[in-house]
Amino acid sequence: MVAGLEEKVKAIIRDVPDFPKPGIIFKDITPVLADPHLCKAITSEMAHIWRDSKVEVVAGIEARGFLFGMLLAQKLEVPFVPVRKEGKLPFKKIKDAYDLEYGSAVVEMHVDALQPGMRVLIHDDLLATGGTAGSAARLIKKLGGEVAGFSFLVELAFLKGRMKLEQGQIHSLIRY
Repeated sequence: MVAGLEEKVKAIIRDVPDFPKPGIIFKDITPVLADPHLCKAITSEMAHIWRDSKVEVVAGIEARGFLFGMLLAQKLEVPFVPVRKEGKLPFKKIKDAYDLEYGSAVVEMHVDALQPGMRVLIHDDLLATGGTAGSAARLIKKLGGEVAGFSFLVELAFLKGRMKLEQGQIHSLIRY
């Protein structure tokens, strides 16, 4: 890892108490986005980790997973596919429901988002309980894709979200 990268990112991530509901401490990455040099270092580090894994597509989970997911796809020179909240995609889609640490939700992908057999890296900003990433993995499998791994900027390790992610390598840049 780039020397000091983890410490720099942790120093900038902002804790927001009681968001989106009482008792939750939200890890806000928007201050990280204000530093283009740090964003470039984060993207380079993530790409370095996945460079030799034969990833053919990066699937970014809405909404913050789009931010580094797209940059990671560009750095790896592969297509980017959005995994969106229900009702946001305009074309034919498949959907999957999952539980969050504070509720439930549904995510969707276009039916033509990838070809069967493609190796897909799932990226999101944060791994908490694993529900969202697990749901994205189920969508990829429904389309005939193979989950190559999971990439996260931040992991809340105490919530044990890794336990819900059955296939592929899991890498988090920052762990709390």
